[in-house]
Amino acid sequence: MRKPPSLSALAEKVPETVRSVGVLWRAGLVPFPRLDEGLRAVVAVRRMGPFAGATQIAARRDPTAVGLVDELGPLTFKQLDQRSDALARAWRERGLTADSVIATLCRDHRGLVLAMLAAGKLGARLLLMNTGFAKPQLADVAAREKVGALVYDQEFTDLLDAVDPAVERYLSWVDPGTERADPSVPVLDELVASTDDRPLPAPPRPGGMVLLTSGTTGTPKGAPRPHVSALDSAQFLDRVPLRVGESTYIAAPLFHGTGLSQFILSFALGCTVVVRRRFDPEETLRGVAERRCTALVLVPTMLQRIVDLDPAVLDRYDTSSLRIVFVAGSALSPDLGNRATKLFGDVVYNLYGSTEVAVATVATPEDWRRAPGTVGRPPVGCRVALYDEAGRRITQPDVTGRVFVGSGLSFGGYTDGRTKEMIDGLLSTGDVGHVDEDGLLFIDGRDDEMIVSGGENVFPIEVENLLVEREDVLEAAVVGVPDDEFGQRLKAFVVPAPGADLDVETVREYVKANLARYKVPRDVAFLDELPRNATGKVLRTKLR
Repeated sequence: MRKPPSLSALAEKVPETVRSVGVLWRAGLVPFPRLDEGLRAVVAVRRMGPFAGATQIAARRDPTAVGLVDELGPLTFKQLDQRSDALARAWRERGLTADSVIATLCRDHRGLVLAMLAAGKLGARLLLMNTGFAKPQLADVAAREKVGALVYDQEFTDLLDAVDPAVERYLSWVDPGTERADPSVPVLDELVASTDDRPLPAPPRPGGMVLLTSGTTGTPKGAPRPHVSALDSAQFLDRVPLRVGESTYIAAPLFHGTGLSQFILSFALGCTVVVRRRFDPEETLRGVAERRCTALVLVPTMLQRIVDLDPAVLDRYDTSSLRIVFVAGSALSPDLGNRATKLFGDVVYNLYGSTEVAVATVATPEDWRRAPGTVGRPPVGCRVALYDEAGRRITQPDVTGRVFVGSGLSFGGYTDGRTKEMIDGLLSTGDVGHVDEDGLLFIDGRDDEMIVSGGENVFPIEVENLLVEREDVLEAAVVGVPDDEFGQRLKAFVVPAPGADLDVETVREYVKANLARYKVPRDVAFLDELPRNATGKVLRTKLR
């Protein structure tokens, strides 16, 4: 049985709570003097979760306010609320309930948003699939997470062959001018148009969301997001000045923690959110300029592609409305951060976190000017500490240690029952880093072999195990090497079997057919043997 908090622990929480309320006040989320509206918001979020609840409140606050803009045009919060009521009702009539698991395999567009909202109104669990999955991964995750319904874009139809036929299928996006492979699969728009859009009764409990991450073997694991207090929003707003009623361009995919967190927060603030199905650097700038966006949410790879555009292209678009360029998902190099600051001004906010811990620290533009490359300081409600391999706390500056984080947004364990190491109530991030004399955190790398490429976690051993399954491969080792655009990329070293006719493209295509595309080695080298030490372990430092 969990012990009740001590008086001293409660006393320590009071200043933090007061500070959190102050943060929400500055952002415009505390509707004084209309505290009745604030109470309605709390009740809606408790009943349907943070996303569906926030949308309902935004629709009530201003039915004409635009909530979402995608390639098909704008939708108001009221339209999103009504259409998701219709979809939730249609799903309920088809047998989906609060006990269902609804998965999405969608790019960023209104179909995904309506599915997210409708799942919240049913109280169903929502599983956000990575659109880069290969067919075996999709089938394995769907089976492990007990998916009952799968919402997908038409382009991913061929990936569904290995998914259990008993899983219901729904199309969220049909490419214009194309024929559907299976006309019997319902399209979300058709369900919405043919169903009553009266609100449903509140579900028995919020269903919650599950993001997918990777474990030490590289197999995607489910990381449920907890039902959190509204005060936990202050963790983002404390050091990133998003405000009510503005406009946010979210380029980071919504299945990714970076895009999802800022999408939900923007809806809670009643901000217009602009999305696009596929990232294009110039189209992103066009969207920011046309919609006068005040915030732009990216992973570093996307930011790299924007700053690398021809100066003549950059000059075409007025991005002076931007107050925030929010970057997260992988390491932001000093060079890239400095180039982005030169392009956009002092508006770059660098967030450090993970799927498991959510927010850890945020570097403000002032932090970045002081120390390019830093990930900043913990916001209100977050604790960060470094420990050595023996679990002893490191308090000296410039000493590298393992990074541990605690907050109300941290997860409680993976869906398979496993969790990450904890010390003093703090959760391991799997990273190592150091704090400078000013208290700013720097991440020095991983404490294992994982690399982060373009915002995605990649484990080399998964690629190695796949390659050695081939009869024409004797041995394989895969390591991470630096990459100017993606942060890191995979390089594979392969020892072919005698007489094998193996080339680079054969290796890359084989990995692409079996794993997500971001796990495909960009470089492949062929060796007569792998360098090993006396005990037979591969010397990865020599390969690098």
